[in-house]
Amino acid sequence: MSVNLAQPILAVEDSDEDFEALRWAFKKLAATHPIFRCKSGDDALDFLYLQGKYPDLIHAPRPALILLDLNLPGTDGREVLEQIKQDAKLQTIPVVVFTTSANPRDLELCYRNGANSYQLKPVDLQKFLKSVEALLDYWFQVAVLPEPAER
Repeated sequence: MSVNLAQPILAVEDSDEDFEALRWAFKKLAATHPIFRCKSGDDALDFLYLQGKYPDLIHAPRPALILLDLNLPGTDGREVLEQIKQDAKLQTIPVVVFTTSANPRDLELCYRNGANSYQLKPVDLQKFLKSVEALLDYWFQVAVLPEPAER
């Protein structure tokens, strides 16, 4: 089975610092996945539904994986997760909640609402790098992802 190394990733992350750490990790790991960023839940939903500033698949390709922060301005990550997993056209996209929240209620709620994984963002850069490496290895080398559905 061949692996498409160019599968896009959508990072829904409002923190510039956290997003830069993610980009740094991708560069250090020589990850070839294009990474798209949305800074709010509303922006992420526009991206996924090809609305607003995302008129087509060139500007907003269907992501193979979504990295979702929980604490976002406007529509928060919990609501975004719920909407994705209730939509027949989006629900097969794996969603990894990638957050600083270790709150057991968030963990339980996210899994109840269909999160495929819940991963805490390490503060230490080397631990962050290892965490991103494990995430990419699992989702793009071990897991078999569904073929993209039409949107």
